[in-house]
Amino acid sequence: MTALESFSDLDLPALRAGIRGSVVGPGDPEYDAIREGWNGRFDHRPGAIVRCLGTADVMAAVNLAREHDVPLATRGTGHDYAGRSVPDQGLMLDLSPMKGIQVDPATRTARVQPGVRWRDFDHEAQAFDLATTGCTVSTVGVGGYTLGGGTGYLARKHGLATDNLVGAEVVTAAGERVWADGRENADLFWALRGGGGNFGVVTGFEYRLHPVGPEVLAGQIIHPLEAAKEALTLYRDFMAEAPDEVTAYPFFLNLPPLEAIPEELHGRPGLILVIVHTGSPSEGAEALRPLTEFGDPLLSAVQPMPYTAAQQMFDEGMPGGHRRYSRAQYVDEISDDAIDTLVEWVAGLQGAFSSAYFEPMGGAVNRVDPQETAFPHRGAACGFHVLSGWTDPDDDQRIMEWTDGFHEAMARHATPGVYVNLLSENEGKRIREAYGNNYPRLAAIKGRWDPDNLFRHNHNIEPAG
Repeated sequence: MTALESFSDLDLPALRAGIRGSVVGPGDPEYDAIREGWNGRFDHRPGAIVRCLGTADVMAAVNLAREHDVPLATRGTGHDYAGRSVPDQGLMLDLSPMKGIQVDPATRTARVQPGVRWRDFDHEAQAFDLATTGCTVSTVGVGGYTLGGGTGYLARKHGLATDNLVGAEVVTAAGERVWADGRENADLFWALRGGGGNFGVVTGFEYRLHPVGPEVLAGQIIHPLEAAKEALTLYRDFMAEAPDEVTAYPFFLNLPPLEAIPEELHGRPGLILVIVHTGSPSEGAEALRPLTEFGDPLLSAVQPMPYTAAQQMFDEGMPGGHRRYSRAQYVDEISDDAIDTLVEWVAGLQGAFSSAYFEPMGGAVNRVDPQETAFPHRGAACGFHVLSGWTDPDDDQRIMEWTDGFHEAMARHATPGVYVNLLSENEGKRIREAYGNNYPRLAAIKGRWDPDNLFRHNHNIEPAG
């Protein structure tokens, strides 16, 4: 077959006949609802959307895209900062209907499909008091999160999501189904663990599970901005010695209108320390004492709760449809100077739904050799992320310029590298930075599995050779 002169030349009825799921085009009533992405800044209009129900549908769509030279983008559940999962005019491969989950408590493994969100995964695994590292926002899907690395509350204890991936079913650029693990197609498996969606469409993930819960010690401590410098200094020193069971995120954001918070501070910047301890509650209470006994917080609510509830603490703050802009980097330490810079910029926080936070690394994350998986950032103390959120398009330029300025101000405290899952749409020059010394090997593997770069509507690794 040959390339189409325009996408309108594609025979949608013939495509529908070869798909068990559905094919949705611009004239269909459900088109707008399905194409809508999580990030409201993007309004992309695919030429067609293939809603896959299984691996055979994926194979058919990949073959069509390759044979007709149709631009192809893959969307799991759509939680995408860069808007790459919904293409303009191209073919959108929608994996969200693929929601199968199989938990095997005897082997402590789970096999899941790419349309699964973490809240559903956790629900099934927690029936057996098991879990694996999942996103701190439970509405995020397993796919892109895992393929980019996958940080979360369990990472310091059990490693990244990608460290807990033990095998994957993949539809390749040739339209073939293969299995990849440590023995079969080991080069592809290495690349999948951090290399994003560059190497194929993953239609099945097999994870290693760990005993977790059913209750963990978790919650939030809220401090006013004037206490932030001292609180963040304490946090830095605490995390340097904290056991692997502890994960704590210092979030700077506009304070919510809670009864415990004085009305004059509602909507003003403040510090929310989000804490999870995955060991026993009694051990957790002792381990967290430096944080729970510090200062005079506006609100302190750290208590035993179901692991599933801890995983959903931030869901309400990350709804779809808001306009989002992301800037991220890694730091080896939270220096006094970095704290001063952070507090200065946070005081002028732009965007009603914006936040800036440190994500702790360390523990099991940093005990993996940087070349063992495609994810290379194993030496950093933490990541730093400015995530701006707002609703009015007229505010785009002002808020995005402020975000860039904040990022640049913190860059002198940063180390080379960026978490690929947090890249925005205009950061193509940082893709090599996302993979560091692993980039040449990734490019070579890309050249073997996708030499024509069919899977390029992403943070793209160009094929070598």
